[in-house]
Amino acid sequence: MTQKIDEDSVVWLTQDGYDQLKSELEHLKGPARAEITQRISEARDEGDLKENGGYHAAKDEQGKIEARIRQLEDMLRRARVGETPKAGGKIEPGMKVSIKFAGDDDVETFLLGSRELLALDASVDIDVYSPQSPLGAAILGKKKGDKAKYEAPNGKDVTVEIVAAEPFTG
Repeated sequence: MTQKIDEDSVVWLTQDGYDQLKSELEHLKGPARAEITQRISEARDEGDLKENGGYHAAKDEQGKIEARIRQLEDMLRRARVGETPKAGGKIEPGMKVSIKFAGDDDVETFLLGSRELLALDASVDIDVYSPQSPLGAAILGKKKGDKAKYEAPNGKDVTVEIVAAEPFTG
């Protein structure tokens, strides 16, 4: 049975991002899962489970690993892999975009793409907007200097000017 994936649930990833998530999934399903199973078994052998902190900690860790496995499997199933965007071109997923809101001189910079790309590198501190978000959808296909208009969640129209757009390199 094949499940149709609608455009709103697509996760945009570069090939490198996809490969890193796939590698994490393989690690969790293999060595990490085997290690936690071993830790649970060793803790169970210690006796009374009611007061066995090691056992409960290992079971909690197992739950986190299994949840992450399900999250990665779902994400990779919905992934659409694209090329790394080209500098100076149209805005597309995988780009770091800087915008100014109309009437404001402050510049806001964010990644247009998937938050999961940042989970791979904790040292990167940047906001992430989905291409399916109102702002993301409004700026897709635009270039530096273009203006875009979208409806904010409060119902008001918001206009932004694209100040810069470049491929996200982490």
